[in-house]
Amino acid sequence: MRAVEITQPGGPEVLKPVDRPRPAPRESEILIKVAAAGVNRPDVLQRMGNYPVPPGVSDIPGLEVAGEVLQVGNEVTSFKPGDRVCALVAGGGYAEYCVAPAVQALPIPRGLTPAQAASLPETFFTVWSNVYDRGRLAPGETLLVQGGSSGIGVTAIQMAAAMGNRVFATAGSDEKCAACVRLGAEKAFNYRTEDWSAQALAATNGKGVNVILDMVGGDYVPRELKCLADDGRLVFIAYLRGPKTEMNIDAVMRRRLTITGSTLRPRPVEFKGAIAQRLREKIWPLLESGRIKPEIYKTFPLEQAAEAHRLMESSQHIGKIVLTL
Repeated sequence: MRAVEITQPGGPEVLKPVDRPRPAPRESEILIKVAAAGVNRPDVLQRMGNYPVPPGVSDIPGLEVAGEVLQVGNEVTSFKPGDRVCALVAGGGYAEYCVAPAVQALPIPRGLTPAQAASLPETFFTVWSNVYDRGRLAPGETLLVQGGSSGIGVTAIQMAAAMGNRVFATAGSDEKCAACVRLGAEKAFNYRTEDWSAQALAATNGKGVNVILDMVGGDYVPRELKCLADDGRLVFIAYLRGPKTEMNIDAVMRRRLTITGSTLRPRPVEFKGAIAQRLREKIWPLLESGRIKPEIYKTFPLEQAAEAHRLMESSQHIGKIVLTL
């Protein structure tokens, strides 16, 4: 099969098209003929040598795919050959064929193309797990999304807005802020020109936001604590400005703040399967009704994965980057 591998840790140029043996599904897995694969920030970290592949997982990058089921394992009853699916995978997505645990696959929502469907799993699983399961965002509460124009950001904005929550976001340009508002944010703050912490407090009449989804970390954390409401939750999913910070523990205690975070890739199949069930019940109907629409910035042929990574690292994009086959 055609695939793109990481020849050695380094820049985008280390991504090279190769021929690899076609994988075979195990008893609880499905084999997907890939039509499209999403590109995500963890793929860049893996390429640079900073995101180890879990034991037993393909070294080929790619954490989400969409296409047609070609073969199913002996224990699989939820899908059959010919079904159109998208799936979260722990690796192997940049390839013509990819295996996925059946419980981590979902039918392609009606009306969506394979490229649109391939843009869903990694961000939708991540946002649901962190905003709703860990962050416990409840009806009537407010969410602040850091990096609102990223793949994670546009998913979090659309999902929370469609679920009826007030959403605020930060982004690095007026154009990106406008995109966040178009996607459902009530307000978006340009972190290069505005004091987003003060703006978030003002937008909530001084009460603060209930949940912050943070992929920035570093020196953002003290400002995030200031604009959290009492009993607020700060949820980390990355730390683009560094993993270390200083914080006021007294404020955490007095205002009963919760600080948490997670990584998805190493979690068990059963954990991810449970998220898939909740997405199918709560979010897939919103996709099929058009209340949530995939936001794809650009697609590249599989063989141009290096160019896709260059775009990802430039942070010029709004939404998702997808490889097509």
